[in-house]
Amino acid sequence: MGNGSRDDIVERSETLPFPEQDLNEDILSTSTQFQWEEVSTEQQTVVGSSSVPDTLDESVEIQTENGGTRRGRGRTLLTDLYNLNSADRVKVTRNSHGQPVGQEARLLAGYLGSIARNANMLPINYESWHNMPDSNKNQALSNIKERFALKVSDAYIKKALGKKWRDNKSILKKEYFKKPISLEEKLQNVPPGMLRYQWEDAVRFWNSKKGEDRERVGTSSRQKQKFTHTAGSRSFACVAQATEASSGQKVGRLQLFDITHRKKDGTPMTPEAAEIMEKLKDKKAEYEATASTDSSVNFEDIDNRIINEVLGPERYGRVRFQGSGVNLTQYFGSTSHQYMPSGSQRQAEVQRLKDQIVQIQASTDEQISQLRAEAAAREAEQSRKYNELQLQLQSMMTMFQQCQNPPS
Repeated sequence: MGNGSRDDIVERSETLPFPEQDLNEDILSTSTQFQWEEVSTEQQTVVGSSSVPDTLDESVEIQTENGGTRRGRGRTLLTDLYNLNSADRVKVTRNSHGQPVGQEARLLAGYLGSIARNANMLPINYESWHNMPDSNKNQALSNIKERFALKVSDAYIKKALGKKWRDNKSILKKEYFKKPISLEEKLQNVPPGMLRYQWEDAVRFWNSKKGEDRERVGTSSRQKQKFTHTAGSRSFACVAQATEASSGQKVGRLQLFDITHRKKDGTPMTPEAAEIMEKLKDKKAEYEATASTDSSVNFEDIDNRIINEVLGPERYGRVRFQGSGVNLTQYFGSTSHQYMPSGSQRQAEVQRLKDQIVQIQASTDEQISQLRAEAAAREAEQSRKYNELQLQLQSMMTMFQQCQNPPS
């Protein structure tokens, strides 16, 4: 797995799009095979997930690059994007953190999902997004830019594509691989719209020791998830922007957490979320009481300090309740070190990663030893068969000579 090289050249020559096929046709056909369902705001969605329906919730005006707007009949469909001319590219705006916002952001997210599910453009038979060739990523990015005038960075788009590509692989694995059937049946259980050679490579990797070890690590990480959000298909950035537009006030991280972790009836999504909300509320009351008598307390920094105390330091490369694309330095600036793990916590994290590497290395060594043993067994078996054939050949030659020269 990793390079997609197999003997079925005929199948690949008929399906791979570089350079013979029109990628737009592939994306359109793939997006029609995998239909999204509308996501309820009460649907339990793991934090960081990106389920996006293939239509906007209602008919809305979509901003285009030339300064105009487009309003279609009924809902704005992803398939409408294929009828756009170069002057009508959808204009996607960004917030101060570089994240896409507005209704156009949801349309972009849906389109990214359709590309991520396109097996020709972004094959699933790579172990990770990092192994995906840059040529494939850049081809996908170019396709997106043909339909969207982006204010967000290329790096953000590629990262979002990677997330949706991994989500797609996870769904395919759950629906078509995680079945109580034999390995041979799994290899034959090719999902609709998927290329057979890619699916077989992916199945063999998932069924390998390395694939199983990687799944155990992922399962362990997911089990540490304490609560879910109710934002549905909307990103945290879009929720914050919509709330600020309606209230006229800036939405802080505590408020955004409260908004995105309650059901429609106002109750917390889970008991764990309710417990955290209560702790955040109590801690904020303490800080506000202190701030009323202590002028040195910075009101703008209260939310950050509360979150740090209740939930612990921020994880590397992300900021809680801000969504994808926001890092510590970008959000906190020169004070980012205040919200990063302490030296002892960093050491613990490094040790955890080292232990994980040792575990993977041990599994890899075990797999290599097993492969070597199997190879040695095959070689011994081939040698035995070769010797048997040699004996049979010698016996036949002896019999032939005897027939040619019978005793007198």
